[in-house]
Parts: sequence; C-alpha cells; structure tokens
Amino acid sequence: MHRYLTTPWRPTMSSRRLRRMASAMIVAASPCAAVYAQQTAPQGNATTLSAVQVNASRMGMPPIDVPAALSVVRVAPSESGEAGVNLSETLVGVPGILARDRQNYAQDEQISIRGFGSRSTFGVRSIRLYLDGVPATLPDGQGQVSHFMLDTADRVEVLRGPFSVLYGNASGGVVQMWSAPGTSAPQTTLGVYGGSDDSFRYSVDTRGTVGLMDYNVAASQFLSGGYRQHSRVNRQSAHARLGFDLGHGQSLTVVVNHLNQPRAEDPMGLTKAQATADPRQASPAALQFDTRKSTRQDQLGVIYERPAGDDGQWRAMVYYGEREITQYQSIPVTTQLNPLQPGGVVEPNTHYGGADLRWSHRGQLAGGDYEFVLGAGGDYQRQHRLGYENFVGTTLGVKGRLRRDEDDNVDDVDAYAQWYWHFMPSWALMLGLRHDDVRFDEHDYYITPRNPDDSGSVDYSATTPVLALQYRPGDALRLYASYGEGFETPSYNELGYRSDGQPGLAFNLRPARSHNYEAGLKWQPASTMAFDAALFRADTRDELAIATSVNGRTTYRNVHDTRRQGIELSFDGQLAPDWHLIAGYTHLQAQFRSGFLTCVGTPCTTPTVPVASGSRMPGVPEDYGSLRLQHGGDTGWREGITLSSAGMTTANDLGTATAAGYAVFDADVAYTFVLGEKERLQLSARVDNLTDRRTIGSVIVNDGNGRYYEPAPGRTWLFGARLSF
Repeated sequence: MHRYLTTPWRPTMSSRRLRRMASAMIVAASPCAAVYAQQTAPQGNATTLSAVQVNASRMGMPPIDVPAALSVVRVAPSESGEAGVNLSETLVGVPGILARDRQNYAQDEQISIRGFGSRSTFGVRSIRLYLDGVPATLPDGQGQVSHFMLDTADRVEVLRGPFSVLYGNASGGVVQMWSAPGTSAPQTTLGVYGGSDDSFRYSVDTRGTVGLMDYNVAASQFLSGGYRQHSRVNRQSAHARLGFDLGHGQSLTVVVNHLNQPRAEDPMGLTKAQATADPRQASPAALQFDTRKSTRQDQLGVIYERPAGDDGQWRAMVYYGEREITQYQSIPVTTQLNPLQPGGVVEPNTHYGGADLRWSHRGQLAGGDYEFVLGAGGDYQRQHRLGYENFVGTTLGVKGRLRRDEDDNVDDVDAYAQWYWHFMPSWALMLGLRHDDVRFDEHDYYITPRNPDDSGSVDYSATTPVLALQYRPGDALRLYASYGEGFETPSYNELGYRSDGQPGLAFNLRPARSHNYEAGLKWQPASTMAFDAALFRADTRDELAIATSVNGRTTYRNVHDTRRQGIELSFDGQLAPDWHLIAGYTHLQAQFRSGFLTCVGTPCTTPTVPVASGSRMPGVPEDYGSLRLQHGGDTGWREGITLSSAGMTTANDLGTATAAGYAVFDADVAYTFVLGEKERLQLSARVDNLTDRRTIGSVIVNDGNGRYYEPAPGRTWLFGARLSF
C-alpha cells in the first residue's frame, strides 16, 4: 500500500470546516475512484495495494484481514522531494497519528496516536516503537525515533486501537519501521539535498546480494542552521540490515544501527508574546545557558527464524544497545541552591537489551483455518544517571559540581498468546492475552547530610486481554469490532520526584489502565485502492497529570478518569493512470472525565487551581488530517501537492493556553533521467508552506514557565539530486 509524505501544518481554520472539508474529500473521492477502477484494469504505474504482508499483527495476513486499524506506509522520500530526515515525512494520509517536526532536534519528534503520548515534552511516550523488529522503546516506556533511517526503509506500519495492547506497557499505539531486503542485482543510490536555513543532507545507500546473504546498508549526515535562533544540528546516521539464508527454511537477520548527534541546540519554547513578536527567536534562557544536547547510540539486533514442522515456525530475537546523552538545561543558579536539586546538566548512560521467543502454528478446526501464536520475552534497562550544576562561578552553560549519581534500572518479563480462527466462511475471531511484570529499582550513590539516600523499588504487573470479531460480506469488504485492555507504568522521568518535596522516587504513582473499543470497516473496491473507517473509544483510569512544579522539578499525580473517542477515515487509491490520491482525517475528543487540582506557574508546591470535569486534554487538536495528490511515473516528470491541517490545540490542563489551528499547502516537482539500463538521475525541487503563514507547529504541554509554543517555519525551499546505479 503506497503512502506519501507530510510536513508541519499551517493557516487557521475552524474545526467544523476542517471536518467538512476532510470528510468531503474522502467520501467524494471513494466512489468516483471506485467507478474508475471497476472500468479500467490496472496498468502502467498502478500499484496493487493488498500484495503486502505485515508484521504488526504477528500473523501472516494482509492488512485487510487484520481486525484492527492498521496503516501500511510505503517509504519513498524521493517521490515528494523530501530530504528523508524525519519520520513525520512518511505519514501523510495516515489517520489517528499526529507526528510533528518540532524544529528542535534536541527533543526529537512529537508523536501521539489517538491522543496517547501528547503529554511528552521530549522523546516519545505511550507508544511502542520498533525498528526491523527490534524495540526502540525502553522498558520504562520512553522511546525515540531519531535513529529511524528512511534511506533503508521499505515500509512503516502504524497499529492503533485495542490490539496495540498486545505489545505491553505503554502501547497506546505501535509504530514499526522495516528495512527493505537486498535487491537481486546490486544497486547504489547517492543523494544530496540543500535548502532553507543552511540545511544540507548527504546520503548513500547500497543494496544487493552476495551468495546466500542479502544486504541493505546506508549512511547519511544532516546539517542545519535551524529555522529558529540557537537550533543548529549535526546528525550522523548509519543503518545496516543483513539477511542470511541458512537453508531448510531457516533465516538469520542482523540489524546494526548507529546514531551520533554531537550537537543539537535547544531553542526551547516561547511564550505567546515572544512567538507573536518574533517566531524565529530562541528563549532568552536558552541563550543564557547555551541549552544543547549531544547523543550517541549504537544498537545490534539478531533475529533467527526456522520452520516448526510443516505448519509452524519458531522466531527468536535478541538485541543490545547503548545510549549516551549529555544535556544542558536552563535551570537557574538560585534554584540549584536547594540541596535536593539535581543540577542543570543531565548525563544518563544507558545499556539496554532483551530477548523474545515466539512459536506460531497454523491448522484447521471445525473446517476453518486458524493460526496460533505463543511467545515470551524480557527486557532490561541499566541507566547510570549523573547530574551536574550548569555553571562554574559566574560562567553559565558549563558542567559544574556533581549533584546526582544513581542507577535507574528496569526489568520486565512478559508472556503473550494470540489465536485467529476463520470459523465460518464469512466470520473470523481473534483472541489475545498478555501478562507483563515490570520492576523499577533505583540505587542512589549521591548521599550527603542534606540529601539522604533516595534508593527504592516498585513493581507493576498487568494481564491484558483482547477480543475481535470480523465479518466478511464479500472478498473486498471487512467489518470488525474489537475490545482490549491496556496499561502504562510511569517512566523514570515521572517517578523521579515526589510531590511532597521529600527525597526518593514517587512510588505512590499508579499505572494507568485503559479499556479500548473499536468498530471498523475496510473496503478495497479494486486492487489499486482502499478505504478504511474506524470508530474508537478509550477510557483510562489513573492517567498521569502534573501535580507540582518547583525548583526545576515537575511531579505528577493520577487523574481518576479520562476518555478519548472519535472517528478515523482514510483513502488510498489510483484515480487514473499516473494519478494517485491519499487522504486521512481524524476527529478526536480527548477529555478529563474527573476534576482535579493543578498548578499554575512556578514555583508551585501545592496544586490549588481546579480543572473541571469535561475539560479538553492538552496537546491534541479535535480535528486533523492530510492528503497528497501526485501525478507522474517512475521516469520523466512527477508533480505533487500536499495539504495538511489541524484544529486549535490547547497547551495546558486548564485550556487557557491555546495554539490556533492551521492548514498548509506544499508543492514539489521532480524529473527522472534514464541514463542507462540501471542508471537513473532524479532532480527535485520542493516548496513548503506556499502561503507563508505564521503558525505554531507544536506545543510543549504544561510548561511551568508558560513557554508552550514552538513556531513552525514560513515558506521554505529544498532542492535535491539522487543518482542510482
């Protein structure tokens, strides 16, 4: 299934108009395209959508047969002229997920699925991430996508709704990127891109087969001066997927990944007044303390598969990684006079890894086909966290005295089972069950007379069932309903401090538990098009919200009840030879169902301001969507236009801080020259935000200093060249 690209979204438009516009686009396009498809046999550059098998369900079935909201994104950055830097580039037309390039590579992309993950101020929370089957989410639930490399990618799978909970802790959704296998004939691609804000990217990717081994290896460097002041970045990436045919149905896949980001400046968020006056400025505190981050990560994964008799298979996966971070924050000097304050320089050094063993079996029961999956696994996280003052004397933004020294360890053990049974010609049933045990264990080595021992531990466990029923009235139509229960533990970032100001971790925090419901429709009127629709609701108990904000510390509390509900629509299809349309729309109502007290401003030692029941949850708009219309083939001219839009977004629990909605148009054009039998040269040009509107691209939820807003760029341009041989 082909999907195309997205960029930050822009001008103001009401939620009602957005709903009408997106709904009309999708509903109108579907029957018209269906009529055309029924009258015209696939030809030229038509793409058969149902040909892909996916891994998100852990079962060997095409997307239309998975009784869950699942989008499969074919990754092809060259088709829209994107540089291939951010995962958000690939997700245009995918409903439910909101991926925003924050223009801040010190904090990673901001990703949420149906509202889960919207509270994260950095990295990715509440969503499980995988790269070539290897986890990119740590056992405590914190993840990152900075090492996802689009040059090697074949597809991205986005799983939403109840079946996400089969991936365990913090799985409000699942995002997996899969690299393409090596080609039968060697192929190398060189790419270079240059554009606005002194942005450059250089890349090389080579694929092929040597004997019984296939390979896909890529490396790149990305440099940018940044749209905003103090936002320069230097990122170097490499990724390799090696596949070995061991004979007799056995295979071994080795995945190696490297990320080195020696400097990523952090411009921080702006207040409303600052964003209005000059959206390109950095926060004064960012300049004062030279806020920045350096990251280095290396990861290795090995996957072994072998047949288990005539109708089964064994799969074993092991992985190991190391991640080193040094981050300079803007904690004021006076705040660090408190002996319990851990300083303004954070330096976690993390070793992590794990294993997973899975057995699957296919057979027949009462005349119907079934597939059974049984698996178990475990993961560990060993993080040595240091903290230092961010000053020496009167010099700011440098590493000073030690203020924190601790080990933050996490271990989890899990077991899961899934059963899919096509028990009647038009009916299928899927059942799932998972159990997780997660243990947090802290050892404090920074002990002084005024800073006592903070060591401690806490255990969380949950058993999460899933049920789905699917009806097949015809070969091209699927109807399904599903239910699942999920859970999410606090991460170390949320356990880090107690709300009563005393030393130690906040072991009083409870894990969030959710009940997830979904009803959906999948329709493929032709092999070159698909229409999906889903109604969903998630009721969560013990959602985390901010309790206090003081001395550079944010603490959390549990909110009794929240609800996320809405509708998703998407269309992906060939409208005519060389014309392709993809569109996605989401309407989401995310609300606190119970009132609670919160803090306003900092310092705030006691929450006193009430948040009323029925208030909107911050960080996600009620309406958002995107579409792309593309014309052209593999050679010659190719043109495309992309529309992305979102409604108003609240930035704090009270709803008093808001970012206006927007809609933005992007346009791109490319020409591909045929230089020989395999040689191709593509030249491309792209303009984002054609109307040059000022917009807020993302918000920092509940920022204690009121610096909620991260402005998106105005009109920008990008030129590229790709040589394949």
